[in-house]
Amino acid sequence: MYQASLTINVPFFDVDAMEVVWHGHYVKYLEMARSELLRTFDYDYPTMSDNGHIWPIVDLRLKYVASARYGQDIEVIAKLVEWENRLRIDYVIRCCETQQVLTKATSIQVAVDIENKEMLFESPGILLTKLGVERS
Repeated sequence: MYQASLTINVPFFDVDAMEVVWHGHYVKYLEMARSELLRTFDYDYPTMSDNGHIWPIVDLRLKYVASARYGQDIEVIAKLVEWENRLRIDYVIRCCETQQVLTKATSIQVAVDIENKEMLFESPGILLTKLGVERS
């Protein structure tokens, strides 16, 4: 339903001694794409907070297929696949030149009420409104 992508030119400070992107930096790339995705339906982190919710990551899974390298242009694609009870976002990172898949990932976020710190078992209505869907 909702998808966003961005292109990153891998900076020198993201590579390790083997001249490949250090595995931890992929999480940063996912976050950049996730923020881009959330902005497509006007529900980025400030909006979440303004509406009384935080959305911590409770599960993050990555599958490293091939390595990204310094100076390489990579595309990071984020796709929203679940939203009723949680946010599940699937990702693909690929080489822009060859379209080779470098990494696949999934993140799960849950809504938490800022005031009482309780996890919500349904996504807040504001999210559904922003997505243009009705609660089933």
